Amino acid sequence: MTIVLGRPGAEGLGEVVGVLREWQDDGASWQLHPGDLGWFWRFGAEATAAAVRTWSRNGRILAVGLLDGPTLLRLAIAPDAQEDEGLARRLVEDLVEPERGVLPEGRVSVEAPMDTVVQKLLAEEGWRTDAPWTPLRRDLTEPVEVPGARIEVVGPDRAHVRAAVQRASFDGSTFTDERWHAMAAGPPYAEARCLVAYDEQDNAVAAVTVWSAGPGRPGLLEPMGVHRGYRGRGYGKAITVAAAAAPQRLGSSSAIVCTPSSNVGAVATYEAAGFRRLPQTRDRYRDAGAVGPRSAATS
Repeated sequence: MTIVLGRPGAEGLGEVVGVLREWQDDGASWQLHPGDLGWFWRFGAEATAAAVRTWSRNGRILAVGLLDGPTLLRLAIAPDAQEDEGLARRLVEDLVEPERGVLPEGRVSVEAPMDTVVQKLLAEEGWRTDAPWTPLRRDLTEPVEVPGARIEVVGPDRAHVRAAVQRASFDGSTFTDERWHAMAAGPPYAEARCLVAYDEQDNAVAAVTVWSAGPGRPGLLEPMGVHRGYRGRGYGKAITVAAAAAPQRLGSSSAIVCTPSSNVGAVATYEAAGFRRLPQTRDRYRDAGAVGPRSAATS
């Protein structure tokens, strides 16, 4: 059957979130999580829909892509379709040819599950591997320890606190309480929690958003940050421990997170909070002006 590239529109995002939830599994390679769409939802439903691409056969979605910025596509593939060569070839055709409306000309990147046919075909097209990322996972079948700081679950009336910690944790962050409300209005947030940690003087010092994919499936931490004025005091570990406890209460089988391998401080913080490293992942990228073996027109 023909594989169809689609744009679901805002009305179709619920179905996309649903299939992404179904694809999450503790034994699977790292790939796009429904929480990634949930975090993107801070820009609103229409912007999220505009950033999503789907590939379907006979009405069934087999792959989902999120344009996390104009030059990065983050890709998830149905577990039983990751070795489907016909799907992989169609995906790669759509990725390498700008007129297909997925990625533009110039330098672009794709995050795809490792050890899949898509990775192999992109390599054959001349796409290189980028800097490594480190996924980490904490099993949630055992009790989670006490965090070591006062933790608040943020509701609508405290959105401004969550947003302020985000801006104080990440240079260039544009997160606002209005964007928190937009995020919280999306379907993924029905199974999500925002947490804020406080010091002994009641200063908000760290924050995290955790996303469940449903009972028995891994939950995602995205994002986690510590206020730049309070780093080095153990608040990163405290908020990360709290972030593991939250999806556990929602029935998640594990908590997962991914960070650049070069961010050794973040990796150490997650490990201190009981997370264990998984095999590294790498995006595939095409250099600006590079010409793959397909044709000069696709550069």
